[in-house]
Amino acid sequence: MRITVAGIGYVGLSNAVLLAQNHSVVLLDIDAARVAAVEARQSPIAAPDIERFFATVPLDLSATTDPALAFAGADWIIIATPTNYDPVSNRFDTGSVHAVLAAAGRHAPDTPVVIKSTIPVGFVAQQHDEGIANVFFAPKFLREGRALHDNLHPSRIVVGERSERARRFADLLLKGAVDKDVPVLFTDPSEAEAIKLFSNTYLAMRVAFFNELDSYALVHGMDTRQIIDGVGLDPRIGAHYNNPSFGYGGYCLPKDTRQLLANYAEVPQNLMQAIVDANRTRKDFIADRIMDRQPRTVGIYRLAMKEGSDNWRQSSIQGVMKRLHARGTEIIVFEPAMAEERFFNSEVVRDLAAFKARSDVIVANRITDEVADAADRVFSRDLFGSD
Repeated sequence: MRITVAGIGYVGLSNAVLLAQNHSVVLLDIDAARVAAVEARQSPIAAPDIERFFATVPLDLSATTDPALAFAGADWIIIATPTNYDPVSNRFDTGSVHAVLAAAGRHAPDTPVVIKSTIPVGFVAQQHDEGIANVFFAPKFLREGRALHDNLHPSRIVVGERSERARRFADLLLKGAVDKDVPVLFTDPSEAEAIKLFSNTYLAMRVAFFNELDSYALVHGMDTRQIIDGVGLDPRIGAHYNNPSFGYGGYCLPKDTRQLLANYAEVPQNLMQAIVDANRTRKDFIADRIMDRQPRTVGIYRLAMKEGSDNWRQSSIQGVMKRLHARGTEIIVFEPAMAEERFFNSEVVRDLAAFKARSDVIVANRITDEVADAADRVFSRDLFGSD
């Protein structure tokens, strides 16, 4: 079977690798460098599992920038292109998804199209109303840096259509997975879109809750970890996803919570707005605590949210940086994966020893052994060493 996957990000690449174990997969992207990397069996993103598969697992996988070549003879088309949140329109920017739908319509009009990109509630229904009947949505539940692992060991598979082709697509995913006894849910289109947004918003709410618990403990001179340990012993709450941070961030949670809030435009709500507001308040609080130390130079240790990821899009530490900049604080950044010399008007320092020597306070969203020798100057809320 021939499958085309549009988008060489962590979603598209991990799905392509999963499926290329058993099928012929063509990756399509506008970025020639990413295409060349895949052709050379080098992962264009930081993903140890994908690098391992490239080195050890036979894969029927190719990549191209040519839509006509990519779509020719395709039995399935998967869209995994970015849908960034647009603050002007207060919605996801689905332009890249529309572009792939249009190209697929020209080159493979009868091929079923599965959207993996996160989309607003009602997007697929709108496409159906406009005469594009061969499209449906199957949400992703993947962690950056561990996307292939989460495809090989899925928590669940959700497909936003009740049909024979929906079952065939779920079978494609299961065939490539290591775990076979996986819950599979077939829903209507808008319900699948809502599952994705509500899932991420619940995770954001949990992050916000434990962050506000941590803020309370810090203000009152209490031990946050003792409180979280006790709260987590309640089996209804559990000791998971409870590590304080500088706020929820990364690519998905900030944009998905704001998109869900936008979908509530005509529905009464309090909690969704509070989740979005809580993240802003937490970053204000963290910036205040850093400034309490009266630093001349603040060093930002790594920008990425997740261990093993090179993706720092909308990471929460950037919000803290902006607040420190607004107060006139000098900021330097240690991010060895960054090619640029400056980030947000801050110098990028690639020499770790020089970075630590110049920093009065080292701000680390997650602590590693690299900064253990400067522990007296590290500011972090990483209590459990987990995401």
